[in-house]
Amino acid sequence: MTTSATKNQPENEQQSGLFNRFLATVEFLGNLLPHPITLFAIFCVAIIVGSGIADWFGLSAIDPRPVGAKGRAPDGIIEVVNLLSVEGLHRIVTGLVTNFTGFAPLGTVLVAILGVSVAEHSGLLSATMRNMVMGASKRFVTFAIVFAAILSNTASELGYVVLIPLAAMIFHSLGRHPLAGLAAAFAGVSGGYSANLLLGTIDPLLAGITTPAAQIIAPDYVVGPEANWYFMMVSTFLIAILGTLITEKIVEPRLGKYDPSEASIDLSANTVDKITPLEKKGLRWAGFTFLLMCIVLALTIIPEGGILRHPQTGLVSGSPFLKGIVAFIFITFAIPGFVYGKVVGTMKNDKDVIDAMSKSISSMGMYIVLVFFAAQFVSFFKWTNFGTIIAINGAELLQALSMTGPEVFIGFILLCALINLTLGSSSAQWAATAPIFVPMLMLIGYAPETIQAAYRIGDSVTNLITPMMSYFGLILAVATKYKKDMGIGTLVATMLPYSIVFLIGWIVLFYVWVFGFGLPVGPGSPIYYQP
Repeated sequence: MTTSATKNQPENEQQSGLFNRFLATVEFLGNLLPHPITLFAIFCVAIIVGSGIADWFGLSAIDPRPVGAKGRAPDGIIEVVNLLSVEGLHRIVTGLVTNFTGFAPLGTVLVAILGVSVAEHSGLLSATMRNMVMGASKRFVTFAIVFAAILSNTASELGYVVLIPLAAMIFHSLGRHPLAGLAAAFAGVSGGYSANLLLGTIDPLLAGITTPAAQIIAPDYVVGPEANWYFMMVSTFLIAILGTLITEKIVEPRLGKYDPSEASIDLSANTVDKITPLEKKGLRWAGFTFLLMCIVLALTIIPEGGILRHPQTGLVSGSPFLKGIVAFIFITFAIPGFVYGKVVGTMKNDKDVIDAMSKSISSMGMYIVLVFFAAQFVSFFKWTNFGTIIAINGAELLQALSMTGPEVFIGFILLCALINLTLGSSSAQWAATAPIFVPMLMLIGYAPETIQAAYRIGDSVTNLITPMMSYFGLILAVATKYKKDMGIGTLVATMLPYSIVFLIGWIVLFYVWVFGFGLPVGPGSPIYYQP
């Protein structure tokens, strides 16, 4: 007797084969790309050679800025600056160091990392994540895992290294499929990468790249780290809710009942360490310290005469508070982190704090090298006027095609999501694309802050389904503990529903938030750009 399952088997195998071929293609294309650092070095050479070729062909554009505007070409014609010349060589060799040291994301990210490192190495962040997840009721444990995973992004690899294995163990201890717990945590950490209630290291990083891109059109324009704060706070709850529903309604039923014989480890030794009374005491003191700091900070910005308000206008917009937000990220992680460490005994004196900071900075070596080459690329691109010319011509094309409405962001987000499949580094991708898309979309009327918020959606949602994501191998290694024959295709197939639903849901939220209600994506962040 032939069952319906037997009838569907060839069709399922065919679909699986197509899907695996798609994954193999993504992996093949990704492997063709050189390391991001090498990629930026190639970009730099290409910009130099390309500027010489473009200059020879006389590439130019009409400057759309009004006469007398700062940065406008004297004759109204923007021409390519040839770096493949004696003058270009002089500019390159004399600007090599200042391009690097003046690259805004470098300093802001390193300062933020110093503060986060104290909270991370003292154990505060790990204890906070474990307390949130393990303290949740069985009914809300999935939501707690996804929510905690999103928040873990403030501390770089913490979510990947600590929370994802922990989530798998918690689901197994509750009699649920451990891979569903792993998927829920992975969805929050990676798919919800840009969302958070707090400002983290990604915010100043992206803002530092967006600012010089915006200055191609508006030389005085500055994008602050807080530029997307409101939208990303709301996004945190959206991703947490969607992640919970997908886990419980799609992923977990699809995985079915877990068979312990599939594991490659002894699950009897797979226990979850509960929060100790000492750790709870440390969390209480750290929480009290954080609350006290928030009260003191509020007294400097809420009253009309607050000392951190704008000295001339008296407003929060453009105030020292917002301009110095990285300093507050530093202290709000460092001080409670040290208090926690002091209580639980992981930090006894200033030497422990310095050691924690040193370890985190030493782990940033690859990032610093990447920044060196990315900074050269951004500077070369700006010097040649390529960004301005491409932006003007691109904006004119969009206007000719009548694609200047909000719908242009759908194409932009999808393009970012597609690029993210093969270029997983958020900073590398934005450093390469921001000088083109930020000025282009500014010229059709949208503010850099809004453009950056849209980019963050595309940059997050496909992290889950690309083998090029730096922690993908780690996630697969954890998964094989519970399912020894787990492959890349199985893991991506498990995560694909999250990627699709996150993409659709986040785009809908973006449109409703920005264009439906006309709400700013962050403090003082305009939706539209007006020269």
